[in-house]
Amino acid sequence: MSKGRLEAFSDGVIAILITIMVLELKAPHAAEWSALAPLWPVFLSYVLSFVHLGIYWNNHHHMLQVVERVNGPTLWANLHLLFWLSLVPFVTAWMGESHFAAAPVAAYGAVLLSAACAYWILARLLVAHHGPDSTLARAFGRDAKGLGSVLAYVAALPAAFVDPRISCAIYVAVALTWLVPDRRIERALADIGR
Repeated sequence: MSKGRLEAFSDGVIAILITIMVLELKAPHAAEWSALAPLWPVFLSYVLSFVHLGIYWNNHHHMLQVVERVNGPTLWANLHLLFWLSLVPFVTAWMGESHFAAAPVAAYGAVLLSAACAYWILARLLVAHHGPDSTLARAFGRDAKGLGSVLAYVAALPAAFVDPRISCAIYVAVALTWLVPDRRIERALADIGR
């Protein structure tokens, strides 16, 4: 089965999610700069979520560059990932509107954790479909970076009830580790080109 439809559908869903999030940014009624001050939590939660969605889009794209074909299980795994990503606008809005209260920050982390697990499942199914000697299998290897992200999100959940700033710092730290596209896949693609 061709990967084209999976890639196009995923791109469209992520684009819609980003659009939904930006529509949640409500302009103030006053015309002074000071009117923007109460909106900083909403804007910061938007920026954080925009970066996370961008990371998923970027790495999903890179992963599919080394994928030759998909099958039924990978289609369902991709939908599973998109389901969790589709909740990002909701938890983003809740976190921003609540000014980063404990429960919304923990819910945000639960969605990020679930999305990270869904991405891992998708990657593992694609590796299984392409075989242990495939370019994708060599690129992913043990996936320490992915496992580290999952563990960080797990730690962020209870931390939100101690101090939500700790969880937010963890979310930012994980995002920073993923800002550069997955170099493992870029190296694997370069090896193919030799």
